[in-house]
Amino acid sequence: MMLDPGGWEALRLSLFVGVFATLLSLPLALWVAWLLARRDFIGKGLLNALVHLPLVLPPVVTGYLLLIAFGRSGPAGRFLEDTFGLVLAFRWTGAVLAAIIMGFPLMVRAMRLAIEAVDPKIEAAAATLGAPGWAVFSTVTLPLILPGILAGAVMGFAKAIGEFGATITFVANIPGQTQTMPSAIYTLLQVPGGEAEAIRLVLWACLLAVVAVLLSEWLARRVAARIAGG
Repeated sequence: MMLDPGGWEALRLSLFVGVFATLLSLPLALWVAWLLARRDFIGKGLLNALVHLPLVLPPVVTGYLLLIAFGRSGPAGRFLEDTFGLVLAFRWTGAVLAAIIMGFPLMVRAMRLAIEAVDPKIEAAAATLGAPGWAVFSTVTLPLILPGILAGAVMGFAKAIGEFGATITFVANIPGQTQTMPSAIYTLLQVPGGEAEAIRLVLWACLLAVVAVLLSEWLARRVAARIAGG
């Protein structure tokens, strides 16, 4: 499944965006999932709706909203550029942001389900022994929800490397700069004779997805075995 230089570059960028987006969004996704699963507060329903909004909005609409907010003339984009020199629109950094936005709901959902599956009485028992909240979470809750965290991370990564609509709207399809695997496949399908290279990229995408799922399953079994033996 050899690719031409453009294909390898698109594959490399997709992997980079996927890993970067997953690592950046993981802590926030875990915190939001814990809030939604364990806390009652004013605006909880609104937060839940905002988190899941990218799942129901057309990806192109999400990308356009990102362009309005984080483009160079947008309020957030202008602030980031003036303050930190960070440009998102039509850059690989914007592809990471689009991947975070689109994958975040899947990560939160998986982690929230894992947290809700933990009996609160177990956490309460640890708290009655004098353990502070952070210690209860790190020593009791976290080990029990690790499979859910792994599942969420894999789902977020898979969404990141497969994201197309929001990415192409926000950062365009610039070879060597913002052209990810889905964008490259789309471009190749518009070019006569590009089907063979497109098929090779599709096979690579399928391979990456299978490897990610298998790795997640293996890690989840290791974690479960450790918890059972511990």
